[in-house]
Amino acid sequence: MTHRLTPKDILALGFMTFALFVGAGNIIFPPMVGIQSGEFVWTAAIGFLITAVGLPVITVIALARVGGGIDALSSPIGKAAGVVLATVCYLAVGPLFATPRTATVSFEVGIAPLTGDGALPLLVYSLIYFALVIGISLYPGKLLDTVGHVLAPLKIVALTILGVAALLWPAGGLAPATHDYQRAAFSSGFVNGYLTMDTLGALVFGIVIVNAARSRGIDNAKLLTRYTVIAGLIAGVGLTLVYLSLFKLGSDSASIVDQQANGAAILHAYVQHTFGGMGSFFLAALIFVACMVTAVGLTCACAEFFEGLLPLTYRQLVFILGLFSMVVSNLGLSHLIQFSIPVLTAIYPPCIVLVLLSFTLKWWHKSSRIIALPMLVSLIFGIIDAIKTTEFKALLPGFAQNLPLADQGLAWLPPSLVMLVLVAVYDRVSGHQSVTAHQQ
Repeated sequence: MTHRLTPKDILALGFMTFALFVGAGNIIFPPMVGIQSGEFVWTAAIGFLITAVGLPVITVIALARVGGGIDALSSPIGKAAGVVLATVCYLAVGPLFATPRTATVSFEVGIAPLTGDGALPLLVYSLIYFALVIGISLYPGKLLDTVGHVLAPLKIVALTILGVAALLWPAGGLAPATHDYQRAAFSSGFVNGYLTMDTLGALVFGIVIVNAARSRGIDNAKLLTRYTVIAGLIAGVGLTLVYLSLFKLGSDSASIVDQQANGAAILHAYVQHTFGGMGSFFLAALIFVACMVTAVGLTCACAEFFEGLLPLTYRQLVFILGLFSMVVSNLGLSHLIQFSIPVLTAIYPPCIVLVLLSFTLKWWHKSSRIIALPMLVSLIFGIIDAIKTTEFKALLPGFAQNLPLADQGLAWLPPSLVMLVLVAVYDRVSGHQSVTAHQQ
């Protein structure tokens, strides 16, 4: 007899997937896009939703189809390249950017308004915060389930209150769009969606979602895929609703906060304006718990991954990852975002190519060349786009500044498509030749 999930279990799996995704980035970037895009807010929102909801959901589906993690998905590009890609993804969503960001966001929303934005309060806070993260992560089996079960509904209720408030009680005042959004609202939103790191998160969390379904006794591959897809879609709907309400909150907040403020400052200003001091306390509590759970999930996932690669135990890795994240978090939120932009701009394109092409494997005679070469091209042009976001952009040759779609931050797209067409034609021709030779 085939095991099936009850509707309640399917919903819980969807809520868990949603809870894994909703971390610091998901709460701070939409209000920033909202306030900076001004009158173009909904054009920017569409671009943002493609990379911050569409791609992560497609990634979860791609992982469900191969029945596992990023290593199974990247098998066509070879073991070594797959390990490098997985390592970069785990480091980016782990100790380099996403985990430290959970501490800085929860500090800026909850603690900084009381203590001031100094280096000492952040240091003290990050020590306590990461002591808790390390403590919880040492026992992944015990706490993640209970926290996840209680927390996902709590998060959803709190985010719903915030979203409904943004619709019913806008703070007022639409600022004119900044230069970037006036020039290219859609693609500015598209590239800002990278910053939530949800597609990289999906590559890391995909195995967690598949394993959660397996833990209920589901071993039928088709059912596993179906349940994981449903969970991904539930999470996608939830994320879309959260983002739309936060875009609205941001775009209506120009009268109460500076247009260049980061998302934590915009949220704090709105909640203070609408709910007063008590509201700020609730927002601080919500973001603290949301960030803490994401940090624990990321630390556990990274420690499990690196345990397979390094001669270190899971517990040692939890300490190393937690302490490293604590040190990085003391750079502060704005610096962290600044450092993460070039890295994410470089590594997102090959991840997008890998995920999308994984749906076409059955079409080719030799799928490795079909995937590897377009990924390589997208990485090279992604690196050029990344350099353009830094101080070193003057070092790039003139042609790099004027590539097609370069002003949109999508210079990687045309050459990757050209390479895909070339290898597809080569695959067809060589496949045809080998069939002919075989027949002779």
